[in-house]
This record gives sequence, structure tokens and C-alpha cells, in this order.
Amino acid sequence: MTGRRWDMGATRRVGRAFARRSATGPGSLDLVGSGKLDGALVDWAFYSDGHRDGRVGSYVDALKRARRGDGFVWIGLFEPTEQQLAMIGAEFGLHPLALEDATEAHQRPKLERYGDTLFAVLKTVRYVPHGTLTATSEVVESGEVMVFCGPGFVITVRHGDHGELAGLRQRLEREPKRLAAGPGGVLHAIADQVVDTYLEVADAVQADIDQIEIEIFSPRGWRNIERVYQLKREVLELKRAVAPLTGPMRALSTTEHPLIHEETRNYFRDVDDHLLRVKEQVVSFDELLSSILQAGLAQVQVSENEDMRRISAWVAIVAVPTMIAGIYGMNFDNMPELKWHYGYFICLAVMASACTVLYRLFKRNNWL
Repeated sequence: MTGRRWDMGATRRVGRAFARRSATGPGSLDLVGSGKLDGALVDWAFYSDGHRDGRVGSYVDALKRARRGDGFVWIGLFEPTEQQLAMIGAEFGLHPLALEDATEAHQRPKLERYGDTLFAVLKTVRYVPHGTLTATSEVVESGEVMVFCGPGFVITVRHGDHGELAGLRQRLEREPKRLAAGPGGVLHAIADQVVDTYLEVADAVQADIDQIEIEIFSPRGWRNIERVYQLKREVLELKRAVAPLTGPMRALSTTEHPLIHEETRNYFRDVDDHLLRVKEQVVSFDELLSSILQAGLAQVQVSENEDMRRISAWVAIVAVPTMIAGIYGMNFDNMPELKWHYGYFICLAVMASACTVLYRLFKRNNWL
């Protein structure tokens, strides 16, 4: 971000809009001090000119300053209850439909605009390390981050045991120029971290695909076909996180909005470029695994045909002595070999010779 000049007045402008909207709204509730967000509140802070303002004595004071346009409040929540989100929604005037989505989770990545507030849903992913890929291995684990981004505030709601934002908040606090961009800058930082994680997970999945490709084309590799199918399912999980996000990222990089000034849109274009790259990579994973799966099924058919040829060859070999023994056992009085002294041994020799000839013939034709 160095070398870029941020619009320092962006935070103040959206803060004044927040103040106008809140002038007739509900009074400031001390949600933090009252303990009403216990169990869900991860962290909160007031930021002014890109710096965390430790002089703010309470949550109520932070809201008052945000409404005056002096900065913005960032509240981080982890799997809040419906009642807790309802209180947050009443405080900041959030739309009921967005609150419902944030409560239920399991949403498709999207970007919605409610008045001057943006509501973004991003799916987080994590690569699950494993020693050996099995037919039941979990490779990609997904979660969600919802972001309410409005004049004077950012509210993040996280679902899932990964995708923590505490480290991101600390990094941003070490880069005040990014926080000086206001709520839009925080939204960009979250999206950038999520997409960077996509790239890391995609690289790890690529290694698994390379390994399974080697194994599937090894002798008797078709026995690993269940693992290919399982890996394909996990790639689809990654695809469901990546593909739907391209529309929202394109909108954030091209559409004008009071919260996202021109400089921030430039950075959203960079995120969109990374997202398109990982999307193409995931699509290629899906196609490659489909080809590997088809190759494995073809190997199964070839193996079955080889087994049937072997069975047929052994049946043909066994049929010859069975036929001779059947004729020999009919016990006709006029059969010459019945009276021969060596007739029994001659019969066994004929059986053995016929079986040997058939075995060599099938062997030469790769039936055995």
C-alpha cells in the first residue's frame, strides 16, 4: 500500500452521513459494557485517522465520535445469537434481511446494498492437513465472514472455527494508511485476506491432485478411484466458495459508493484479479479430476475384461480333460482303449498335452 495517497476525508464524510442517519434513530446502547454481547464479542475499537484511539473511554463515547464524523467503530463478532444481532441491528439500523442472513449462515457469497450500508458475505476456506488421502478425508473446510459496512462503522460476523480476523486487525493497525480509508478499507482488507487464503488452499490441493494422478496411473491404480471421487467433492467445496465471489468483487472494483472511494476501488481490482486466477485454477482442478476419474473407470473396465479373459481361458483348458474324461467314463464295451493295457495312461497324456497346448496358446495371446 506504500506509495498510494489515501483520501483522508473519506472517513469523515461517511461519518457525517452516519450522524445524519442516527440523529433520529435509537439511542446509543452500551452493548459492550452491559455484557449483552458476551460470548460473541471478539474485539471492538474506535479508529480515527487510521489509528486505534485508546482515549475513547467507552463504547458509547466511540459511537458519539463516529456519528460526529471523527472516525469509525469496528466490532468483531463470532457466531452471535439472533437476539445479539437484533440489538446490533437496532443500534446501527441494519436491514432485517441482512441480519437474518448473518444469523443463519450457510449463505452464498454475495454483496447487497441497503441504503448507504453494504452487506458482504464471503466464504472462508482452510486446507485440512492429512498424512494420507483416503476415501473419507476432509481436504477443504469452509466457514463464513459477513461484513456490515456503513457510515462510521464496520461489523464483522464470523462463522466457523477458522478465518480469524484478529491477526488482520493487528496488521491493519500497523498500517494506519489502510485504516484511514475508513470502512471501505477494512472491507478490502478482509476480502484480500480471504482471497489470499484461496490461493494457499488451491496450491495445497494441487499437490494432492498431483499425488493421486500418479497413483491412479500406477499398476492396479484403479483401486484408488474412491479417493479421486472424494477429492473431487472437496474441490467442489472450494469452487462453491470461489466462483460466486467474482460478481461481488467486480462490483466493488467498478461501482461507485460513498464508502469506497476511487483509491480503494483500485485495490479491489487487484483482489478481483487474484480471484479470477484462483477461479481458473479451481475450474481446471475440477476438469482434471473428472478426466482422472474417467481414466480410472476405464482402467476398471479393462481390468474386468482381462479377468474375464483369464477365466475364459482356464475354463477352455479345463473343458478338454472334462470332455475326454466324460467320453472315457461312458464305459462302452466296444471302445478300444478300454481293453488296452496302457489306455488309461494314454488318455491322461492326451489330456495333459491338450491342456499344455491351450495354456501356451492363451499365454502367447496375453489371455493369461
